[in-house]
Amino acid sequence: MPPKKDAETAANRANVSAEELLGHYREMLMIRRFEEKAGQLYGMGLIGGFCHLYIGQEAVVVGLEAAASEGDKRVTSYRDHGHMLACGMDPKGIMAELTGREGGFSKGKGGSMHMFSKEKHFYGGHGIVAAQVPLGAGLAFADKYLGNDRVTFAYFGDGAANQGQVYETYNMAELWDLPVIFVIENNQYAMGTSVKRSTKSPSLWERGVAYGIPGEEVDGMDVLAVKAAGEKAVAHCRAGKGPYILEVKTYRYRGHSMSDPAKYRTREEVQKMRDERDPIEQIRNMLLTGKHATEDDLKAIDRDIKAIVNEAAEFSKESPEPHLDELWTDIYATEVPQEA
Repeated sequence: MPPKKDAETAANRANVSAEELLGHYREMLMIRRFEEKAGQLYGMGLIGGFCHLYIGQEAVVVGLEAAASEGDKRVTSYRDHGHMLACGMDPKGIMAELTGREGGFSKGKGGSMHMFSKEKHFYGGHGIVAAQVPLGAGLAFADKYLGNDRVTFAYFGDGAANQGQVYETYNMAELWDLPVIFVIENNQYAMGTSVKRSTKSPSLWERGVAYGIPGEEVDGMDVLAVKAAGEKAVAHCRAGKGPYILEVKTYRYRGHSMSDPAKYRTREEVQKMRDERDPIEQIRNMLLTGKHATEDDLKAIDRDIKAIVNEAAEFSKESPEPHLDELWTDIYATEVPQEA
């Protein structure tokens, strides 16, 4: 990972306003507090099945959403709560889906990994590794066909980068000049095996070179660096030049899922990343060093966010469970064949 930056130097380099910095801080902190609460609810037995938290990776999706425009699409894997929050989906609906209640985005039938919002152009969470990558190309194909100048962000991890369908999709996307940004969220451990042990390629984005797809590596713990790279990638796609790859080097603090004790790395390694590279602390330091906000200002933001998250948690507990009749809704077949 790149060395820790001086906060004031980074702020000057970024040339961003106090309002932008505060916005990024608030959005990343919202994801962090929401995921912490989700972890608590999981521990209480209120969330069933798998639950993959985004803690540590907040700068990736906040930076890229800052580079997106209205109508752009996004599709991702099962580590998806942060993506939903960053694109503006209601925390209440997300949390209620986590607890399997009818107030959730999938009426309590999808859970953590399967939520969608047509309004926010969020096309899922997907539980099958790399399954969302060709779907992302399909979304981009629709936009190219319609000629509407939209871009799709297709997120996947370093583990998914070894799946064959990724490269079939690369070939098709470049062949047809599709406006899709392939975002490799390289948190360096996939499910539990480090990149160094799982792949011979030192750089994952460079695999696209074989298909003629340009790209770059990005510091995923720096929201401003992610935003800048995102703006470059978006401009490339909107200009009709085809796909672009961003390998965003990030780090998750928790295990692969809530059931993962993460014994494949040391506590010291995780703590060192928290102490030296935390994406939220970097922006916090910029705000304080640049005198854009006081400690009291930031504490007030944290209180507001905690209140929103607590309200979402209460909503998720109070919302009723889906009625059994919901088993027969939102399915492809309107009639179920019966045996004679």
